[in-house]
Amino acid sequence: MLHNTVLAPVTRASDTRPRSAVSGGSGLAGLAGLLSWVAVARAYGMDGPYSALINVVACGLPMVLWSLLVDKVHRNPSTGIDWSTAKPLRATYEISLTKLAGLWLTWAGIGVIYGLERFYWQEDYSFAMWCLGVVAPVLFVMSIPYVLWLDRHLVEPRDGAWALGAWLMGLDEQVDREAIYGHVRAWAVKGFFLAFMLAIVPPGFGDFVRADTSLILHDPVALANWLITFMFVVDVAFATVGYILTLRPLDSHIRSANPFAAAWMAALICYPPFVLMADGGVLDYHPGTRGPDGWTVWLAGHPILLAATGAVLVGLTAIYAWATVAFGLRFSNLTHRGILTHGPYRFSRHPAYLSKNLFWFISTLPFLTTGSWLDSVRATGLMAATAGVYYWRARTEERHLGLDPEYRAYSEWMARNGMVPRFFGWVTGKR
Repeated sequence: MLHNTVLAPVTRASDTRPRSAVSGGSGLAGLAGLLSWVAVARAYGMDGPYSALINVVACGLPMVLWSLLVDKVHRNPSTGIDWSTAKPLRATYEISLTKLAGLWLTWAGIGVIYGLERFYWQEDYSFAMWCLGVVAPVLFVMSIPYVLWLDRHLVEPRDGAWALGAWLMGLDEQVDREAIYGHVRAWAVKGFFLAFMLAIVPPGFGDFVRADTSLILHDPVALANWLITFMFVVDVAFATVGYILTLRPLDSHIRSANPFAAAWMAALICYPPFVLMADGGVLDYHPGTRGPDGWTVWLAGHPILLAATGAVLVGLTAIYAWATVAFGLRFSNLTHRGILTHGPYRFSRHPAYLSKNLFWFISTLPFLTTGSWLDSVRATGLMAATAGVYYWRARTEERHLGLDPEYRAYSEWMARNGMVPRFFGWVTGKR
């Protein structure tokens, strides 16, 4: 028998935000550790590269402890680990040896690329190569007991590394090539972005620590730039931790790396050596303007406007850093490592991209030029094109994450409740 059912409309109060894969406490723990070390470094004038590396450790270690002791992430089903039973070593050691062969082949491939490409041994990248060179032998040795131990607890230990090892050793004609491709993509992300992050860790940290606050506190522009530098110190430290700690026991492993070529193209053109927005690049919008600090030139002599604009720029950078802090241990480009719904992701699906592009526009003021009106049009147009690249990145990321029903649920919730989507809906007349 059929009954007519009247469905009650979803009210804002009952429209519960989907659960976030990362707790807010994880990021706060990392931020507390980072702030503690920065305070020590400033007190004792420790502004060198080793101190910058300790800052990364001070950020990451509290997050690891919080994740294990408070959030107990190692018990999440998404880890793929069953701690209740341990398989006999004799049952898994052949799998582990095959996996190690695939893992070591991957590392060797990354090492060859580092060695062949000259830019990895120039300027700041040379520090990154030094770090990785010191760590490489340790990782090689420690990978053996780690893999042997973990495979005894994994529900399915035959992952992408095992598939690559099986292919290398000719052990399985039916090896899953898609698993190999996924493994290679994940390590391509780590290899490319970790080197970049390690390269930029020391410069910003040193600039912030060695700054003379007696001068900064009397100059609103200098104060704004100093605080902006600190926001990037936070962002880089959390991002570096994220690329390092892709571990199943922390539930921070890479579920999947973006399989779409357009996503890789959109992301890579925003980073060296491919970056199109750099000086002289195809999308360099600075010629004809006063440069990235144009706001300080055009607003010179107007202290209230300078202070207000500086505060806005600091706020935008804080949102950008907050978007990275919200990831806790899991920040990474081009990957799926769990769906975030907390922090700034309550208001926008892409708070970092939005705040970053607004920052560039306000700090550069591309429509104000020292040349002709054509310079103004060109600079504004190129900045719009740069924003278009980030829109493209956002869309390709959504295409990848949209393969997960949890992201689709979050995206639908955001469309109904998110402050930024609702604002744009109001502007476009769709609400």
